[in-house]
Parts: sequence; structure tokens; C-alpha cells
Amino acid sequence: MRPASLLLAAACAALSPGALAQNWVQLLKNTPAERFDEEDLRIFLDASRRALAEAPDNQPVAWENPKTRARGEITVLRSFQYQSLPCKEVRVRNEAQGRKADNTLKLCRKDDKWRLLGSSQMKK
Repeated sequence: MRPASLLLAAACAALSPGALAQNWVQLLKNTPAERFDEEDLRIFLDASRRALAEAPDNQPVAWENPKTRARGEITVLRSFQYQSLPCKEVRVRNEAQGRKADNTLKLCRKDDKWRLLGSSQMKK
């Protein structure tokens, strides 16, 4: 699993940006998120939550921090069900300090948190 995929899963499950930075710092290696400051991370998390909670499929939710120029977008590509759970396939594009990443992952909502759907589960 790619670090950026784990980042979004962690971001979706995190209670606060501080908790994400503290608990998931190793997962940010070699991704644009590794270069996010706290404000970048907060803006990214807010956009991620909006995309998962409110955005219609195929409508990007853009984010940008004008101070650092870090930016990106989160797009729900499709909504689906997996084992009776509401799920979404999401594209995450981020850029910070010359690093760019473009990842697609699948998340399902369980116990009021978005969780990454593992590759073995995606074979269905």
C-alpha cells in the first residue's frame, strides 16, 4: 500500500490534525504531505472531510494554502456498497514544495469513520 493512500485513510480517521501528525508521521515519507505544515494539513483534512461527506461523485473539492502554496484536490470517483457498508473510490492529488502525488483508493465508512479498503477486499 502506498504511503499517500495510507495518509488519506489516516486523515479520514483522525480526530484532529495534531493526532494525525503525531501518530502517522512515518506514513508521510516521500509524499507531498511530508512537507505539509500544520495549516496545510488542517486545510487538506477539511477538504477530505467535505469531499467524503458532501461532494457529489466526480466533483473535485480543491484546497490550497496561499501561505505555503501547498494544494490539491480530492474527488469521489464513485460511491458503492461493500458488505453493506457505504464506500467511495477517491482520487487524491496533492502538491507541496515541488512534490506531487496522484493516488486512487477505496474507503468504507464503519463505526462513523472512513477506513481504507484493503487490496484483498477489493478483488470482489
